[in-house]
Amino acid sequence: MKEYLKDPIFTVISEVADKNGLETYVIGGFVRDLILNRPSPDIDIVTIGSGIDLAQKVAKTLKPAPAVSVFKNFGTAMLKYGELEIEFVGARRESYQRDSRKPIIEDGTLEDDQNRRDFTINAMAICLNHDRFGELVDPFDGLADIQRKIIRTPLDPVITFSDDPLRMMRAIRFSNQLDFMIEESTLQAITQNKERIQIVSKERIMTELNKIIMTKKPSVGFKLLEKTGLLEIIFPELHRMKGQEEKNGIGHKDNFYHTLEVLDRLAPNSKNLWLRWSALLHDIAKPATKKFSGKLGWTFHGHNFIGAKMVPGIFKRMKLPLNEKMKFVEKMVQLHMRPIVLSEEEVTDSAVRRLLFEAGDDIDELMTLCEADITSKNQEKVVRYMNNFRLVREKLKDLEERDHIRNFQPPVTGEIIMEVFDLTPCREVGTIKDAIKDAILDGIIHNDYEEAYQFMLKKGEELGLKPAK
Repeated sequence: MKEYLKDPIFTVISEVADKNGLETYVIGGFVRDLILNRPSPDIDIVTIGSGIDLAQKVAKTLKPAPAVSVFKNFGTAMLKYGELEIEFVGARRESYQRDSRKPIIEDGTLEDDQNRRDFTINAMAICLNHDRFGELVDPFDGLADIQRKIIRTPLDPVITFSDDPLRMMRAIRFSNQLDFMIEESTLQAITQNKERIQIVSKERIMTELNKIIMTKKPSVGFKLLEKTGLLEIIFPELHRMKGQEEKNGIGHKDNFYHTLEVLDRLAPNSKNLWLRWSALLHDIAKPATKKFSGKLGWTFHGHNFIGAKMVPGIFKRMKLPLNEKMKFVEKMVQLHMRPIVLSEEEVTDSAVRRLLFEAGDDIDELMTLCEADITSKNQEKVVRYMNNFRLVREKLKDLEERDHIRNFQPPVTGEIIMEVFDLTPCREVGTIKDAIKDAILDGIIHNDYEEAYQFMLKKGEELGLKPAK
């Protein structure tokens, strides 16, 4: 494995380890990614001894000497070397209590350290000592599992997942990221231990879920979460979308699988995590709004508005950010039907202006989401929608260049209205201001101060107001 250790940092660590008589290895995900030829800036170093002491001695050898971050409670230290982040830890054994995923840690051997690893592909180590430099220590056949594209645990998976239930999420995430299969007994152990996920913090679960969302084909991970029973526990709203119902010979699509298809279609076109969350939540209110009508069949009226109202509660429970990122998702969920409605009807300037005004700077993301949402099996319908979407995009561009509608504020403010008509804040001020905005969006007047001012005077007259002298 010497050819994998070309970076000079490994030579430095090797020399310092030998000088201090420390048996030392590079271990874990970095080794896995080297073999898979995946770039990885994070290096884990394990030594039979003090990882903190080794880190500090390595840092002193480097020029200039990097700062060392020490985490005494965990027995680890970290330093940065160029683009690399290198973590040093002493080899250890772990034991767990039933009500916690935080291990009791004791000093141990390399064998103990490899036994505590989550998966065989993450348990491989490469020796850095001069006499054995580049030697692979692979007690669980991790290399063979990489070649076979298999995820499995080094020890009994039932115990592994019971000890640290977050590993169940990590198994699914690695399977999704690497396009590996989860070995059957390992997959069964996830189902067996699914309830244990409740002792894991929401933040740690969301870190893994976000990584699944950001894969090339997120549906793979979500289908595994559903199959193992984890999804119902961590994301019940999405789980409830699964299933089809039929009445009078009329059925509706399975909204769970439709949502995953939209997410997969979006993935190649956007690396925006929050737009991907918008795809995941765009139909989240369909179970709550589902009704059957003898005339219309299945309807989901208002699911976009109800769905937008559900977003803050979901984000709060899942410990996701309650800031502008959440507000972006709310906006996308609320507006996701608008471009589709436009594509079904005649694309008028007025409708496009209003869409541009409401979406603002997020209009491009909204259009990307809506294009991903066109998943009909009727190809003729898909082609028609996509052609109409192109018209909407062209009109958006033309109207933006001409009318500057995006994020605009009416050129005549409430303060001007009050000054002209000698008013204090009142309903009439809002009425005139809204009328000016609507006149601009409907193309009655241009987004221009003089035209808006004259329109204000006319509207004031209709309301029985006279300009103050």
